[in-house]
Amino acid sequence: MKRSVILLVIFGLLTALFQQLHISGRGLWMISRGHDVAALLAIICAIVVGYEIIVIGIRVGVARRRGVPGEVQMLSGLMRFVAAIAGILVIVVSLGQLKAMGTWFALFGGMLLGWSLQAPVSGIAAWALINIKRPFRIGDRILLPSLGLNGDVMDVGLMYTALNQVGGTIGSEEAIGRHILIPNAMLFSQVVINYTAEMGIKDAAHFLDEVIVRITFDSDWDAAERMLLEAAREVTGAIIKETGQEPYIRSDFYDYGVYMRLRYMTLATDRPRITHELTKLIFRGFQRELRVDLAIPYVYSYRHTLPSERFRYPGEPEPVEEIEISEIDDPWQPESVADTDPEGIKQLARHIESEGLLQPIVAQRQINGRYRVIAGTNRLRACKLLGWTRVPATLDRRTPQHAA
Repeated sequence: MKRSVILLVIFGLLTALFQQLHISGRGLWMISRGHDVAALLAIICAIVVGYEIIVIGIRVGVARRRGVPGEVQMLSGLMRFVAAIAGILVIVVSLGQLKAMGTWFALFGGMLLGWSLQAPVSGIAAWALINIKRPFRIGDRILLPSLGLNGDVMDVGLMYTALNQVGGTIGSEEAIGRHILIPNAMLFSQVVINYTAEMGIKDAAHFLDEVIVRITFDSDWDAAERMLLEAAREVTGAIIKETGQEPYIRSDFYDYGVYMRLRYMTLATDRPRITHELTKLIFRGFQRELRVDLAIPYVYSYRHTLPSERFRYPGEPEPVEEIEISEIDDPWQPESVADTDPEGIKQLARHIESEGLLQPIVAQRQINGRYRVIAGTNRLRACKLLGWTRVPATLDRRTPQHAA
């Protein structure tokens, strides 16, 4: 804005100076009848002044309706082109060559008409229409389905529209820095999908997305559904507020369990981050909630076919396993006098329900195949109070004793 004002003042003063020279008869020298250099320069400077006034008006108008800077750049480019054509016409008229130029144009009019049907003129026409109608603006994310291209608009030139490609080599929805030039002439025959919200259309930039989780047939359905919806509300809370659309669940069966499809509204330009945050929260929730398990069709590992001593590193802690509570023989001996209080067990159960079991119990496998609790009796009682059927345990691999 400051640069435009300075240019406006400079060329305004030059216009007044050259006009005064023309009126006083000191027009430097004559170009043609009735036209001198001072008059020509005065008109050219006036065109520049007019252009700067229009640019300032564009800036003010775009700012008032809270438009993006790219709109100013596009409309200013169009006005600059018009000003250049006007300047050329003024010079031609001043030189007295308008008639000759008209004769030349009529002579080659047929050739020009044929050329106008080609891509260059179609590109210029498309460029003008894009700047006037603005189906997309600089900075918008657009999709050209027939070309298989998705990208952020970097520039709309006279012949080409430049995109910063999205996806491409990494198959994601993040800009990868690869610049693609789309001939404007092609835009006449292409469907263009604009993912970026326009002013006044609050949910235009949002679309439906989903995260799919496979759970086992014996998982707690309500617990799984609650976990997924809570994760979506935490990550997409601002979007829910803006669009008013709550996340929801859809499901179907497959050979090894159930597909739980968490569907939610997301932002086109922020979809990878939102998906990542959701996946992380859901994964952590499944680690804490023992009533829900992920369904895995088939898992093979060479190491897990060997005895654990063969592949455990020196000093590595004993692995944590989940064992059935029904297979544990527990004498229910309290670890301390304070823990014999049923209220203490209930309080511990509430803590485990909210935070998860932070420390597994320690158990030893007996000769008869069942387990004996070595440490963590109260934790086991709290888990049983919560209705858990399995509990994380570190196994003591010392020589087992005969069951009592």
